[in-house]
Amino acid sequence: MRIITGMYKGRRFDIPRTFKARPTTDFAKENIFNVLTGYLDLEDSRALDLFSGTGSISLEFLSRGCAQVVSVEKDRDHHAFIKQCVSRLGTDRSVVIRGDVFKFLATCKQQFDIIFADPPYALPQLRELPDKVLEKDLLSEGGVFVLEHGKGDDFSSHPRFVEHRNYGSVNFSLFR
Repeated sequence: MRIITGMYKGRRFDIPRTFKARPTTDFAKENIFNVLTGYLDLEDSRALDLFSGTGSISLEFLSRGCAQVVSVEKDRDHHAFIKQCVSRLGTDRSVVIRGDVFKFLATCKQQFDIIFADPPYALPQLRELPDKVLEKDLLSEGGVFVLEHGKGDDFSSHPRFVEHRNYGSVNFSLFR
């Protein structure tokens, strides 16, 4: 896994072979971040990475200058790996939380400029995720929520849906 651009551009992290999580492909990650820069300036913004997995998106947010990045990951080994990667970067702009995303959403009081969620594509509550995030007022004024999902999911009828992007087998729906 590598960081695409920013202050940590080119840094690589070897993902343990035992991990079930798949990092977002470099191609999809680069393209969705290009789309995001059309919506907001990541420099000094606050980012939330839900279902962080390998931490690939969190590390990219940090590299692109986010003032704070909160990562939420339930799996103990993945959580430890993300903390290790952040430690290797030597930054204090990251908070890595080990916990259930839905419990976190129910108790979080902070607002974020960008919220990114990459849940397992077969997650039973996947269809509910946009409402869980958007109804909690976690997104700041002008903020963007990005949901990574499989090709069989269509969120275009959601009232806060903005656009859909597809990069190979990776799909993103954006909400404001």
